[in-house]
Amino acid sequence: MPQESPGPAYSPLYQQIKGLITRSLQAGEWKPGEAIPAETELAARYRVSQGTVRKAIDELADENLLVRRQGKGTFVATHSEEKIQYRFLRLQSDDETLRGMARHFIDCRRMRPSAPLARALELKGSEGAVLVRRTLSQNGHPVVLDEIWLPAALFKGLTADRLRDYVGPMYGLFESEFGVRMIRAEEKIRAVAADEQTGPLLEVAPGTPLLSVERLSFTYGDKPVELRRGLYRTDGHYYRNELS
Repeated sequence: MPQESPGPAYSPLYQQIKGLITRSLQAGEWKPGEAIPAETELAARYRVSQGTVRKAIDELADENLLVRRQGKGTFVATHSEEKIQYRFLRLQSDDETLRGMARHFIDCRRMRPSAPLARALELKGSEGAVLVRRTLSQNGHPVVLDEIWLPAALFKGLTADRLRDYVGPMYGLFESEFGVRMIRAEEKIRAVAADEQTGPLLEVAPGTPLLSVERLSFTYGDKPVELRRGLYRTDGHYYRNELS
């Protein structure tokens, strides 16, 4: 039986094991892309049955924190994985083609956040934020205009050149070079119209209908680490989600 529990005494045993594994992930004991110990080894470590460990790992895999690979073992999920990297981007083209998009970074600079932004990111006092602006394009045409706010203390040294030079997804850069992993997000969606500033960046006329998606992303411990405000063109794309 584990000596410490992340939850109340009545928490199911597999949930306690899930919490202990999550703590190890958060502490960086196993890095993104690395294999975690075998179920038998974890069962011995926590002094529980292998079935209890398996149930905990199953839930962590369902939450995209771990990835099972047949015949190879269980690995820490990474946003560089094709299956994972687009799980927060729900935009799908009308012809159902692959969602990969070309990136163009407009700006990356440190800013003093507004009061609502500071509250959303739980910034204290004079803590600054980093603003990243970019477009995502398909077939040579912009589809998404993103305004991304990040806590400056967690992303020291982030520049537009660094973003441009990184080959993989931006979240992959965040986890590999800044140790920040996005594990869940909340979104607010509404219909808006393009204005004089956003219209040219998306190659649409002012007044064109757009989809506004505001996403607040969290890392371990439900700590907010990104506020993203995206404007989506929907003349050739739609927003897709799965409900259960």
